[in-house]
Amino acid sequence: MKIANINGRANLLIDEQALDIALASSGQFGPSLQSIYDNFDAFAAAASGFPKEGLESFSLSQLGSPAPEPRQVFAIGLNYHGHAAEAGMAVPTVPAAFTKFPSSLGGPFEPVPRMGETLDWEVEIVAVISRRAHRVAEVDAWDYVAGLAVGQDYSERTMQFAAGSQFSLGKSYPGFGPVGPWLTTLDEIADRDNLRLECWIDDDKVQDAPSTDMVFSIPSLIAKLSAVTPLWPGDLIFTGTPAGVGITAQPPRFLQVGEVVRSTIGDLGSIHNTVIAPD
Repeated sequence: MKIANINGRANLLIDEQALDIALASSGQFGPSLQSIYDNFDAFAAAASGFPKEGLESFSLSQLGSPAPEPRQVFAIGLNYHGHAAEAGMAVPTVPAAFTKFPSSLGGPFEPVPRMGETLDWEVEIVAVISRRAHRVAEVDAWDYVAGLAVGQDYSERTMQFAAGSQFSLGKSYPGFGPVGPWLTTLDEIADRDNLRLECWIDDDKVQDAPSTDMVFSIPSLIAKLSAVTPLWPGDLIFTGTPAGVGITAQPPRFLQVGEVVRSTIGDLGSIHNTVIAPD
C-alpha cells in the first residue's frame, strides 16, 4: 500500500488516484494519519476490502507528511560508513541518536527556509513505527514498521555545532524535516534492506549510495532504540545519510536561495524542496 496525507486526510493511493480512507471505511479508520498508525494492524487487514468507487485525482501540492503527528522523532548520525569516512570520524559502536523536534516536520514538496549561511542537506530513509515497540529483538523488528518514506534532514551547521555541539536545535527549524511523498508499506518494497539513496541540487548529483552501507540497519536501530525507550505508533526514525553532504565538500558547499534539492530513494519515490529566504 501507499498511504498519503492529502490535505490533512489519510488516503490510499491506487493506480495514481486517491481513496479517502475515512469515507471508504465508513469512518472505521481515519481521517487523521495518526489514527491509522494507532490501529495499524486492523487497518492493514481491512484495507484490501475497501470499495474503490471513491477514487479521485490529486496533485502533488496537496501532499503533506505521511506521519505528521509523532510522539517522538529519532535521528541517527554517522550511520553510513561512507559518511563517517568523509567526516573523518570513527564508525560508532552504538547509534549516534538525537532528535528533530516534531515542529520541524513538513510535507514532501514544501520549501525549506535558509535560516543561516550554512544550510546543508542529508537524504535519509525514514521508518514509521506501527505498534508500541519496547525491548524488541532485532530479528522481529520489521514487524514493528508500518512502512518507509523519503526524508531530508536539513541542518543549519553553525547552530548544530554551537553550544557543546548539540545537534537538535540546528536540525529543527520549521521545514527542516520534509517526509514523503507517501508511506510505502513493506510489501511494496522489492528489497527493504537494499535501497538506493540519491540526492541532487538542481542538476548536480551530490549523494548516491545503497542502504547496505549503513552501520546499523533499520532492524538494528529499532532494537537498540527500543532497548532504552518505548517507540510508539507513528514515531519516525530518520535512519542516517550517506556520503556527499555539503559540510565535508572541498571547499564546503551550502545551500543557496533558489536552489532545488531533489531526493529519491528506490521504491519509495521522490521529494523536492526549494530553498527560500526566511520569513
